[in-house]
Amino acid sequence: MNSVKKLIAGNWKMNGSLESNTTLLKSILDGDTRADACDAVVCVPSVYLSQINSLIQDAASSRVRLGAQDLSAHEKGAYTGEISVSMLKEFGVSFVIVGHSERRQFHHETDQLVAIKAERALGAGVTPIVCVGETQEEREAGLTEVIVKRQLAAVIHLVGHCISEIVVAYEPVWAIGTGLTATPEQAQSVHAVLRAQLNAAAGDVAQRIRILYGGSMNASNAKSLLTQPDIDGGLIGGASLKALDFLSIIACA
Repeated sequence: MNSVKKLIAGNWKMNGSLESNTTLLKSILDGDTRADACDAVVCVPSVYLSQINSLIQDAASSRVRLGAQDLSAHEKGAYTGEISVSMLKEFGVSFVIVGHSERRQFHHETDQLVAIKAERALGAGVTPIVCVGETQEEREAGLTEVIVKRQLAAVIHLVGHCISEIVVAYEPVWAIGTGLTATPEQAQSVHAVLRAQLNAAAGDVAQRIRILYGGSMNASNAKSLLTQPDIDGGLIGGASLKALDFLSIIACA
């Protein structure tokens, strides 16, 4: 069993409004009774970073951290619509998702681009949550291990000695937003592969790298997933938009 502190990260995706955000976050902050047993972060749409940062700062005893859902591979310049890591830092961002399957699928992000984004984040002191995962077709073809190792290898190759500072999230594409979830045994099997790959690249410090499960973790299945030896937390989608569900998952961690 890995002894690192669990991390529960909510990915709000393209959801929210000024009013609903306030209600959701205040409910999370009010209901957050954890000690220091796990970390929690909310990754929100970029237009709401200022709002959520202010709400977190205003909370007297908040331990919730702020995360972003993406960043630019560039630091500044003529890249209309892009947001640099230095801009994110100005709004209190400490985590950023890179390489989410939806970015890979709909925005055609390559393994190399994801690695560059991870490097940008690390260079600014922001922790990248590096997502890897296979499609249903790839799983059925027996390619799960090949795919996730290839995706992670690109990041390992580029960030080198800083690899111990990343977070990895295994998100089977077939289990995102579909209601399907990998069994605890299926998830643990892939997490063990990723752990071995990290061990080979980073040695003993790899045990400090948190590997999250990101395929439809919810209040009902969180406990069984989080008790697996190489699952160090969750990247939560739909359930992070419901305060009671998100708090329940945090409690399981």
